[in-house]
Amino acid sequence: MTEEKLKHLLQKADSFAGPPDTARINLSVLRRRAHHRHIKYSLAPFAAAAILLIAAAIWKLPAKTPDTAPGQDKIASLESQITKLQASTDAAIDLIHQVLEQEKRQSQLNELQAQLASIPDPLEEIQQQVDKTAFILVYQADRLYRELNQTESAVETYKRVIELFPENQWAQVARERLTEIKEKQSYKIDLKGDSKWKLQNV
Repeated sequence: MTEEKLKHLLQKADSFAGPPDTARINLSVLRRRAHHRHIKYSLAPFAAAAILLIAAAIWKLPAKTPDTAPGQDKIASLESQITKLQASTDAAIDLIHQVLEQEKRQSQLNELQAQLASIPDPLEEIQQQVDKTAFILVYQADRLYRELNQTESAVETYKRVIELFPENQWAQVARERLTEIKEKQSYKIDLKGDSKWKLQNV
């Protein structure tokens, strides 16, 4: 066969084969493989233990009976040894299944705990909203009292904060503002009384 014919045949084969498939990466398959690899490594000690159990059971097998022993005894002895080996193998397999199940449950528990940790505490959010509302009311009352000179409206708003949020830090601020207003009002009354007294004595 000439070189030209060989080239021609190779080109035909390439055209029939088509372009190469692009490699696709499947993350779930990779995760599954990694999980299986992890299980294999974690189960290696248990598999070794099972092999040791089987080897120990084989080691304890009785020595060969003389040829003069009846064949039925040999068969019965072998059957009992096989039964023991089967029981120890089943126990080792059960142990492996239990470990796998426990690991699966632990993995699910870890996922649940992670999900719970990501959920914000509703009580904390409510407390933040309460603080915000109390602050806004105190701020409005301060404006009414200091900027707009509407003392009565300010007093009502301060009292409302104390009534709605008695344990809140802003309720304490409202109490301090009310004490301040009362002191100023009593001071003004004292000043008026003094001026009246002075006018009467003149």
